[in-house]
Amino acid sequence: MLEGVNVALGVTGSIAAVKTVELAHELRRQGASVRAVMSGSATGIIHPWAVEFATDNDVVTEITGSVEHVELCGYDGWADVFVIAPATANTVGKIAGAVDDTPVTTTATTALGADTPVVIAPAMHEPMYDHPGVLEAIDTVSAWGVEFVDPRVEEGKAKIASEDAIVTDIARAAGDRPLEGDHVVVTSGATGEAIDPVRVLTNRSSGKMGREVAKACYVRGADVTLVHGLVGPRSITSDGAVAQTNPDGTVSYATLRSVESADAMLEATREACTDADTLVSVAAIGDYTVDSSAEKIRSGQDLSLSLEPTPKLIDEIRDDHPELPIVGFKTETSGDEAAMIAQARETLERAELAFVVANDASVMGAEQTNALLVHDADAARFSGSKAGLAGEIADSIATLLESELTDTA
Repeated sequence: MLEGVNVALGVTGSIAAVKTVELAHELRRQGASVRAVMSGSATGIIHPWAVEFATDNDVVTEITGSVEHVELCGYDGWADVFVIAPATANTVGKIAGAVDDTPVTTTATTALGADTPVVIAPAMHEPMYDHPGVLEAIDTVSAWGVEFVDPRVEEGKAKIASEDAIVTDIARAAGDRPLEGDHVVVTSGATGEAIDPVRVLTNRSSGKMGREVAKACYVRGADVTLVHGLVGPRSITSDGAVAQTNPDGTVSYATLRSVESADAMLEATREACTDADTLVSVAAIGDYTVDSSAEKIRSGQDLSLSLEPTPKLIDEIRDDHPELPIVGFKTETSGDEAAMIAQARETLERAELAFVVANDASVMGAEQTNALLVHDADAARFSGSKAGLAGEIADSIATLLESELTDTA
């Protein structure tokens, strides 16, 4: 996600500074080069040697005659983005007032003056985060174009955001934004149809692909609505077992609408699409529903279920929005490429889709995928990670919307 990106990492005196090593490692795993700047208070919490080890670069702990702040974040500076993680209330207030009394605040002022993108991940006790002056400082700095990664408010603390959330916002700040101003709706996960109060008909979808698509569109500048269903039955050790980025059930890269049934997913998607520029229908929506029993069905008896078909979401949305670009997904179990393409083309033509992503059901819950992007005239093959495929899909959407904008100009 951050291949070739130079990240200057500012560390301030929050106890969350202990997470700096993990964050630096994750930035490097995502392809970034990292150089750190630490305030004096931060060095009292985590030793600069630990940060040097994590970044594989010398750490700036004071501004000297080498003008480290300018070399990092000035005009033509080394950094593509300056991220402060964690940022204390004190640091945010100083940045808002252009107070430069630590290496971190001095580097922040330099970055803002040089139009180097800045990302701030606050971490403090909740009453400090709710202080009117702190909120005013956040609003002031946000108005200058600084991206804030919202903290996780738990146990009376505004805890630093997850590494995934910080990395995602850094990628958004540092990259091009071809989907800036566009609203992308993504459906994801499985649906479940209640048989009784404790049993459901569902499928094995983990929602991983849909979440990666939502994230890729967000990184490219889009406002994203993620309509997310259930996570299909998987073992607790499976990669697909945990659906959400944050422990509080939210995601940092999208407005999340959690649903269960196919009908609920259709209604939430229909509402989200009233002002959408694109719909990406990734969810594995159940094809059948059943009349639900109000009481738990007792075990040990012969039982037959009468199944009724559910509405096709893309067909319903197409009827509501004849001009809306829609990307469909088609999952097959045959393993026959020709059959997959044929089924994808049938869906493409029936619902007048922009393109269809066809893959085999064996990729459900996996990190890797083999897929076909089926357009009107061709079928492009993709093999790699789901995150990589999501990037291809987001880039295709950006090209599609740009082409439509050109055609209407």
